[in-house]
Amino acid sequence: MKIHAVEGNQQRLDGGAMYGNAPRALWSRWSPPDEQNRITLACRAMLVTDDRRRVLCEAGIGTFFAPEHRARYGVTESRHVLLDSLADVGLRHEDIEAIVLSHLHFDHAGGLLSSHEEGARLLFPNARFVVGARAWERARAPHARDRASFVPELNRQLEDSGRLEIIQGDHSPFLGEAWRFHFSDGHTPGLMLAEVASDAGPVVFASDLVPGRPWVHVPITMGYDRFPEQLVDEKAHLLPALHARGARLFFTHDPETAMAAVQRDDRGRYFA
Repeated sequence: MKIHAVEGNQQRLDGGAMYGNAPRALWSRWSPPDEQNRITLACRAMLVTDDRRRVLCEAGIGTFFAPEHRARYGVTESRHVLLDSLADVGLRHEDIEAIVLSHLHFDHAGGLLSSHEEGARLLFPNARFVVGARAWERARAPHARDRASFVPELNRQLEDSGRLEIIQGDHSPFLGEAWRFHFSDGHTPGLMLAEVASDAGPVVFASDLVPGRPWVHVPITMGYDRFPEQLVDEKAHLLPALHARGARLFFTHDPETAMAAVQRDDRGRYFA
C-alpha cells in the first residue's frame, strides 16, 4: 500500500474565523495572515493505492465556482489542481475507484466537479462515492447557518450517479476491513473520519476535526464549527486513543504538513 498527498486548489480564509476564539497574537504565529487577515489553506486529498484499488479521501475545493466566487474564497488558480496532482502520480480521475467524503462542504467535495467553465459536471465516472448517513442528511437539509457551505447541484449529481454508498456503521462493504470510520459532530453533524491500516500503523484522515497541526492542540477550534465545546470533547477522546496506537493524522488544510504523528508532551498536551 502507498499513501500519496495529492494537492488541490488552495484557498484563503479569514484567520480569525479559522481559529475561533484563539487571539490573533497567538494564531498569527502559526498562520501568518495577509493584508486582508486571510491565511493560506491547503485543500489536500489523501490517495491510497494498493494492488486492489485506488481510493481518494476527499477532493478539495476545485474550480466549480464562478470566478467572482473563487475570488471571495481566495482560490487563485483557474485550473483544477487536483487533476494535475493525480497526473503527477500517473493517474487520471477516471482511474479512481472510490472517494471517501468526510462531509459535503464545498471545500472538501467541490473538486468532484469539473471547472465552472466546463459546466461543473461530475468527474470520477468510475468511482463509488462513500458518504456517512448523517453527513448526507445534513447536505440535503442544511441549517440556515451552514446552508452556504453545501452545493445542491453536487448532491443531485451524486444521487443521479447511482454510485453513492451511504455508511451507517464504521465500515464500508466496498472498501473492506482495512478501512474503518470515526464519527464527529462538533464541526458538522456526521463528520466521517477515514482510518486506513498500514504496516507503519494507522493513518486517520483528520478532515475538519483537526484541519492542520495547530488544531491538534485540544482547545483550538474554528469559528466555522457548529458545536465547538463538543468538538473539544471529541478531540480529547480521540487523540489519546490514536496516540496509544501510534497513529498518524493526515491534514487536509495544513499548507505545509500533510501527515504527522500524534505526540504528547510532559504536560499531557497533544501536538503533531
